Amino acid sequence: MRLVRQCLPAAALALLLAGTSLATPAAARGAPDSFADLAATLSPAVVNISSSSSAQARADRPGPEVPLFPPGSPFEQFFKDFLERNRPPGAHPGPGGPSAPAPDRKTQSLGSGFIVDPSGLIVTNNHVIDGADEITVTLADNTTLKATLVGKDERVDVALLKVVSEKPLAAVKFGDSDAERVGDWVLAIGNPFGLGGTVTAGIVSARGRDIRSGPYDDFLQTDAAINRGNSGGPLFNMNGDVIGINTAIYSPSGGSIGIGFSIPSNMAKNVVAQLRDFGRARRGWLGVRIQQVTPDISESVGLKETNGAMVAGVNDGGPADAARIRNGDIILRFNGQEVKEMRILPRLVAETKIGDAVPVVLWRDGHEVTVQAKVGELPDEQKQASAAPVAKPDVAKPTGLASLGLQLAPLTAENRDKFQLGPDQKGVVIVEVADNSSAAERGIKPGDVIVEVQQEAVNSPGDITSRVEAVRKQGRRSVLVLVQSGDGLRWVPLTLAPGDKPGDKKVQPG
Repeated sequence: MRLVRQCLPAAALALLLAGTSLATPAAARGAPDSFADLAATLSPAVVNISSSSSAQARADRPGPEVPLFPPGSPFEQFFKDFLERNRPPGAHPGPGGPSAPAPDRKTQSLGSGFIVDPSGLIVTNNHVIDGADEITVTLADNTTLKATLVGKDERVDVALLKVVSEKPLAAVKFGDSDAERVGDWVLAIGNPFGLGGTVTAGIVSARGRDIRSGPYDDFLQTDAAINRGNSGGPLFNMNGDVIGINTAIYSPSGGSIGIGFSIPSNMAKNVVAQLRDFGRARRGWLGVRIQQVTPDISESVGLKETNGAMVAGVNDGGPADAARIRNGDIILRFNGQEVKEMRILPRLVAETKIGDAVPVVLWRDGHEVTVQAKVGELPDEQKQASAAPVAKPDVAKPTGLASLGLQLAPLTAENRDKFQLGPDQKGVVIVEVADNSSAAERGIKPGDVIVEVQQEAVNSPGDITSRVEAVRKQGRRSVLVLVQSGDGLRWVPLTLAPGDKPGDKKVQPG
């Protein structure tokens, strides 16, 4: 399977079923006898979008190229044969042909969109119009209008267009995507393969899908048929509200296999409002770098459940820094909403109103702590947190720590030079890692620097030894270390092997 980021049909989303107690089976609403009345009502607000841009033709393939069709499609061979017969004289489709200058050509992209305001505001995907020199909108009655770009957001893949019409246009409204349940009916109307208004129906197949397309992934999944040309089209529930923007599909061939993804309306409508008011998306910003909390990390800090987002860095002068959020804190709740896993936090922060002071519940030193953080605006380029000045390290020979499979050394001038460490680097450098140790399994290598152990700063091998012994006395199976490497800071839980005595000099296999 491969992810195809292309035009999906607007999926038909779900009716909110009445809440029932766990003791009473839920009574699902049956399928409607027909979707015809709903489709007839909604279709006038769904538009076809054609965008064109100038491009330099490849020298080895002058002239137009074959449109994209699923492999094996009868159209694919038809267009190949047609273009071969109509190539410019002397042109050759492959290597070895004449090297005449390739003329500029127009490339076209087809997609879908929907009108959200009778004045002519149209929502679509950013990738439908990205890089376009000219955008044309075709209404359901075949009226053609030129469109201008109001604003776009690449992170969520949403764009807002504007057309000017002599008469008010049919429009649809956003619904509440959070109210939709898996199994609810949905309806999609779009422009597959440039065929024009096409209606498909299905159900909500899943919620909260992360397809690795961006930092705020939270897609609705639907089995309503989605194909090329449907990107940017609406996903409707049975009330006729837009609960998603069709954006991508999983497909081995480029055609629909019943796995499509839509941007939830509750995310999209916030972005659309920002694009309308400011021409760009303004998002909340906390100013932290985070990593996933694993079972080993939870055990090492005494957290019963593997929830939350662990802070692996705090931007100097950012909102988190002002709220005294610290490296090693685990964010459990943000503004009253649970952070069950790391990927949820960026979306929660981004959707928070800039300037609002919100409660942030942290796991710190074995118990919950609540701080107030004033949400800032996400800058275009986030500054990385700078390292604090380092205290003068102990001058000592390398110290072995058999339970972690490490040999450690202070940050002397010689070690800084040997491992190419900056003058501001703080912590304890790792000079050797046992092959079979937990540290080796976690990707720790010589030259990495341990900055903190159990969320406390360390400046000497002796600091690390004493912290490890304290953890062992508490009966814990692992110790949490903050490691600085070429890839940046990260928290690493290391399993404790049978013990060391302070002063052991040789590294034993873990």
